[in-house]
Amino acid sequence: MIGWVASRGRVSILSLLFIALAPCRGLAETGSYSPYAGEDIPREVYWGDLHVHSSWSVDAGNTGNVRVTPDLAYRFARGEEISAHNGMRVRLRRPLDFFLLSDHAMYLGVMPRLDAGDPLARRTEGAERWYQLRQQGNYQQVFAEFGQSVLANEPAFEDRELLTAVWKDVVANAERYNDPGRFTAFIGYEWTATPNGNNRHRNVLFADGAARTGQQLPFSTFDSQDPEDLWAHLAKYEEQTGGRVLAIPHNSNVSAGQMFDVETVAGEPLDRDYAERRMRFERIVEATQYKGDSETHPVLSPDDEFADYETWSGGNLGGRVVPEGENLEGSYVRSALKCGLALGAELGTHPYQFGMIGSTDSHTGMATGAEDNYWGKFTKTEANPERWSTGLFPETSAMRIPVQYYEWQMAASGYAAVWARENTRRSLFDAMARRETYATTGPRMVVRLFGGYDFEAGDEDTPDLAALGYREGVPMGGELPAAPKGRAPAFLVAALKDPEGANLDRVQVVKGWLDAKGGLHERIYDVAASGHRKIDRKGRVAEDVGSTVDVANASYTNSIGATSLRAVWRDPDFDPKQAAFYYVRVIEIPKPRWTAYDAKFFGVEMSEEVPMVVRDRAYTSPIWYAP
Repeated sequence: MIGWVASRGRVSILSLLFIALAPCRGLAETGSYSPYAGEDIPREVYWGDLHVHSSWSVDAGNTGNVRVTPDLAYRFARGEEISAHNGMRVRLRRPLDFFLLSDHAMYLGVMPRLDAGDPLARRTEGAERWYQLRQQGNYQQVFAEFGQSVLANEPAFEDRELLTAVWKDVVANAERYNDPGRFTAFIGYEWTATPNGNNRHRNVLFADGAARTGQQLPFSTFDSQDPEDLWAHLAKYEEQTGGRVLAIPHNSNVSAGQMFDVETVAGEPLDRDYAERRMRFERIVEATQYKGDSETHPVLSPDDEFADYETWSGGNLGGRVVPEGENLEGSYVRSALKCGLALGAELGTHPYQFGMIGSTDSHTGMATGAEDNYWGKFTKTEANPERWSTGLFPETSAMRIPVQYYEWQMAASGYAAVWARENTRRSLFDAMARRETYATTGPRMVVRLFGGYDFEAGDEDTPDLAALGYREGVPMGGELPAAPKGRAPAFLVAALKDPEGANLDRVQVVKGWLDAKGGLHERIYDVAASGHRKIDRKGRVAEDVGSTVDVANASYTNSIGATSLRAVWRDPDFDPKQAAFYYVRVIEIPKPRWTAYDAKFFGVEMSEEVPMVVRDRAYTSPIWYAP
C-alpha cells in the first residue's frame, strides 16, 4: 500500500520523506564534509619533453634520421614501442604526459619532401642541389652546407609557400596526437640562432590549437638572429590571434655568455622595456639536456662540490674554441639568476626571473632521458659499440672544426616536471607561465617547494603537505611578500625518489643574494640528508653518502640513501634589505652512467677520461624575495 493509517491519522509518503531528510536541511550552508570539494590547487606532477627533433629537422635528417617521422616520435613519447635505425626495438619505461616536437624552423620538413621528389620542395636551385646530394647518399655534404648556412646566416634557399605547406602539416600532426586528459601534444618549433657558433636557441611553445597557430608561420634564424625580434614576432601572434606563446632558451652553457648577457645583441645596455618583454615570453629555461648541464659551472661555484655535473667546456656549437672563462656568468642559470637581482634593482624589473625545466634535445625522435635507456644525440650514435668515441660533427673538410665533441660527453638528460591541475595544453601552459616547474636530469623524482613566513619545524610531517604549502606560502616559481618585522622566510621542502630509480642522498637549498654594495653571492645549504648524517652549524653535511655502484656490471643497490626527504628550513642569514632567490636541488645516490651500461652490453673498454658513474639530480624553479 502506498499510504497507511497510524493512531494519529494518515501520513503521506511525502511526509515520510520530509521527516527522513529533515536532519540534513541546512548542512550545505556549513560547508562540505569533503575537504577537497571546491579545491583549486595543482595536485599532479606531469612529465614531459619539450625539445625533440624528428626526421623533419635538417640536422637530424642528415645525420641518419630518415625514418623517425613526427608520427613515430609522438607514438614513442606516449609509450609505444618502435624500431630504431639500428634495428633494435626501443621503448620508454613509462610514457610521457606531454611533448613538444621542436623541429628547427629553418628548412623545416624539407628533407622528407625532397626524398619523396615533391615538386614544391625541389623548385629552388638550392633545394634541387640538396635533392641530388641526398639521392647520391651524400648526407654529410648536406649537413655541412646546412651548418655553414646557419653559421653565416645565409640560407641555402628559402620558400615561403613550401614553409606554409609544411607548417600546416606540423600543426595537423600535433592536433592528431593531442588527447586532453591523457597526452598533451604542444604545437611549436625551434628558433636556432647561432651567430659565430654561439648558441641563442629558443624553443617556441604555443598554448593554442590549429585555429590560432595556423595563422602565423615559424620565425627562423634567417628572419633574425636577435631574440628581441623573435619576441616581437610572438607579441604580434598574441595580438592578432588572442593566443599565448612562450620562448624557452636552452644550452646557455654553449652561448659564450650571450644567453644571459648584460647588454642587448645590438650592444646596448638592458633597460626596463627589455626586461619586461623578456619576462613576458621567457618564463622558463631549459637548465639541463644532452649537450651538457647549464645549472652552474665549477669555476663559477668553486665551493659547490656538486657543481661539476656533465660540464661542457672548450668550444661552442660551431666547434670553435671559446677562451677559458669567457663570460661564463652569461652562460649559466645560477649566475644569471644572481645577475638578474642586480639588474632588477637597477631597472625595476628582473630580466632573468625564470623557472627551470629539463628536456633531451634528442635528434633521434626518441625522448630517452634515462641512463639505462639512452639512445644517443643523433641517429648515428644510437646504441652501438663505437658510439662512445663518435664525433658530434661530421668529419668533412667543409666544416673546418677545430673542436670536436664526442658522444661520451653527452648527458642522458633530462625531463620537464610541471605541477598542474590537469593534463591539457591550457593547464600545463598556465603552470609553465607561473613557473611551477622543475628540471630533472632524467629520474622522475617528485619535488615540492613552498616559501613563506609561518612554516615551522614539524610542518614537513603534515600528511597533506601541499594544502598547507599553498595555504601558508607560495610554490616554486613564486615571489614572497614583504617580510614581517623580525621574520625570516622559511621553506617547506619535500622530495620523493623516483619509484623505479635511485634513492636520495640529500636535499639542498641554493641561495643567491645581492648585498648593499651591489655584490652578488651564493651559498649552498644542506637541509635534509639520508641516513644518520648530521647537518653542521654551517648548514652542510660533511659525510658523503657512499656508493654501491658496480661499474663492471653496470649495477647498484638502494641499500644507502632515503626514499624520501622532508624539511622546513628557515634562512639563518636573512637580511630583509637584500634581494634574494632560493631554489632546491635534490641529489640522488651514485649510480652507473649510460657509458657503463654501454661498456657492459657491448663488452667494450673505453678510455680513462670517460666517466662511468653519475649523480642525477633535480632543480626546482626558484622562489624570489625582493625588499
